[in-house]
Amino acid sequence: MEALSAALAQFLAILARVGPLELVDVIVVAFILYQALRLVRGTQATQLIVGLVVLAILGLVATQFHLILLGWLFQNAASVLVITIVVLFQPELRRMLDVVGRRIGNLPRLSTYSSQQFNRSIAESIRSAERFSARRTGALIAFERDTGLADYASTGVRLNAELSAEVLQTIFFPNSPLHDGAVIVRGNTILAAGCLLPLADESVIHERLGTRHRAAIGLSLASDALLLVVSEETGGISVVENGNITRNLDADGLRARLTGSLQRSQPEGSGRPNLPNWRFLQTRFYR
Repeated sequence: MEALSAALAQFLAILARVGPLELVDVIVVAFILYQALRLVRGTQATQLIVGLVVLAILGLVATQFHLILLGWLFQNAASVLVITIVVLFQPELRRMLDVVGRRIGNLPRLSTYSSQQFNRSIAESIRSAERFSARRTGALIAFERDTGLADYASTGVRLNAELSAEVLQTIFFPNSPLHDGAVIVRGNTILAAGCLLPLADESVIHERLGTRHRAAIGLSLASDALLLVVSEETGGISVVENGNITRNLDADGLRARLTGSLQRSQPEGSGRPNLPNWRFLQTRFYR
């Protein structure tokens, strides 16, 4: 009872010293930890965090029980552990910084698009998707929004061609030189073809998916891109955003899905149509 009373008295003494700044400090740290856990949920980082917690417990035990050899090992490995954490959590840290940058605010956009260009680009992408679906030609189309995809465009062949369903069908005609690659489009201009995109880790996917869908999920997790997928096996049209897939869309549903998501990314009061600074990208196809 005396030990419990002493602990309670110490706890009350600590609470008495807590002021508004300390409360703000606790709330900010709790918010950061909560957002970090949300980003790593469902990824391999979850297992890595468990491993780090186990190591931290071992280090605490070594300190409390004065285990000289184990304590020496943890003390000398502390500096290396920081670098290891950065390497292991590189995808999650990059995604976290990207999310923070997008939530704080977007930089002023340098390019402008008319509503006519926007509607025409959407119409051409839907027309090409319908033809791909009817002929069961695999396709993966992504709309770039605030997160730039220039790194992926640099891996392909520069085209600078006007966006049209016919051009896309020519590029992705079976056995054509560029059909097994990504097409990046800015506004209504195709910038590059034959570009490569990252694949989502299998631990992130909770169902059996082809490589095309894995590429769509991988890009949606690495950026805020909106992706349109046409299955080569079934001809089904899907949309991927933030790692979530909406399947079996028709032309009307596809139009509503694309325009709705792209308009939400446009800040209010921009003085122009609800069109984000996006680049239209069609990713690598796999059989």
